[in-house]
Amino acid sequence: MEVILKEDVPKLGSRGDVVKVAEGYGRNYLLPRKLAIEASAGNKAVIEQMKSAAVRRFAKEKAGAEALAKQFDGVSVAFQRRTGEKEQLFGSVTSSDIADALIKKGFNIDRRKIQVHEPLKTLGEFAVPIRLHKDVTAHLKVVIEKEAVE
Repeated sequence: MEVILKEDVPKLGSRGDVVKVAEGYGRNYLLPRKLAIEASAGNKAVIEQMKSAAVRRFAKEKAGAEALAKQFDGVSVAFQRRTGEKEQLFGSVTSSDIADALIKKGFNIDRRKIQVHEPLKTLGEFAVPIRLHKDVTAHLKVVIEKEAVE
């Protein structure tokens, strides 16, 4: 069965691709979830229009992401946390903590775009990548300091 993908499907293809899939996969998974449509002459014309609209939208989103990435130059967030022996933190600094700090600075960034693979558990400075767009990644300076003990 040939289908035209309406959305990016992992390990299958991206939006607008014409792919050959098993009958059951297409009929029972892709079509009901509106991830694809059957490949016919009429549908191919519709997909060409969708592709051109997607290219324009992609360019616009990328330009906006690049402008936002320039705003991140020189921006840093600092956290003060309690520490134990060997400068290990009690707890950690996660992508949610960084997103909350950015909101306080006026940046509305979704926490899932902040690429902290493992929570930060030591003191120091870290460069955390923020994936603003498929092709645009900004780096944010995160500083974790020792909390003053009274």
